[in-house]
Amino acid sequence: MAEPVVTGYGKEAVSVYRTDGVRSLFAASIGMIARGPAFLPSYTEGDNTDVVATDSMKNFIQIAALDFDGTALEDFLELLARRFLDTYPQVERIEVTARELPFARRTEQSFQGLAGDRAVAELALDRSGALEHRSGREGIRLIKLTGSSFAGFVRDEYTTLAESHDRPLYVHLDVHWRNQDFAKRAPGEEVLDSVAATFAEFDSASIQELVHRMGTRLLESFQELEEVSFVGENRLWETAQVLGSDERVRVYTDPPPPFGRIELTLAR
Repeated sequence: MAEPVVTGYGKEAVSVYRTDGVRSLFAASIGMIARGPAFLPSYTEGDNTDVVATDSMKNFIQIAALDFDGTALEDFLELLARRFLDTYPQVERIEVTARELPFARRTEQSFQGLAGDRAVAELALDRSGALEHRSGREGIRLIKLTGSSFAGFVRDEYTTLAESHDRPLYVHLDVHWRNQDFAKRAPGEEVLDSVAATFAEFDSASIQELVHRMGTRLLESFQELEEVSFVGENRLWETAQVLGSDERVRVYTDPPPPFGRIELTLAR
């Protein structure tokens, strides 16, 4: 007999652009997953008595945004999760996620949409009050023209990569962190600034060493954090053209896949 082990349903990619019509803009893509045994009959018997339609979830998210005048993704997710549990007693656990839709202010009332780098947040809340959370920054693109090397690695019959003692470095980076207390969170923009500063200042012997230095600096600088994690891709360019009279003057091109991937998690 087949027994359901995990069930859950919800809505993804709910776009929210909340503005006061004067100068503020809060823009995010929201996801929501509801869990609980009350929804099992919908799977096994087609009984939707307790099911909150995903279209209703979309409307709930957008209406909740009317009452949110903040800027932090985590604050909006907390408002959303607590309000949803208060509204629907059949829900045992609600999981909500947010991805920033980034815009740069150009004038008092105008913005320019930006691609790539964005803040992210995840929050789960259940009836006991137990709360799980994670914040982060995804799609970070960091480039420096010098101050990176990679040498002394294993050389055998499979090795074709040349050693490099000073090279440009271009990485795609996702950084996530957990705070010791959700109510006392490290400022996300300051976390990003620290990561970017370490990248610029530290002369690294590998990307592994670089992300380790980023992580240790974050834990030293932000006592609010209990864990930080990194996923990085080495997108180092390939040389396309070299100026004959000066080997440092080059034209590069994007590398084809596959890409090197580096992972690291540090905890106190």
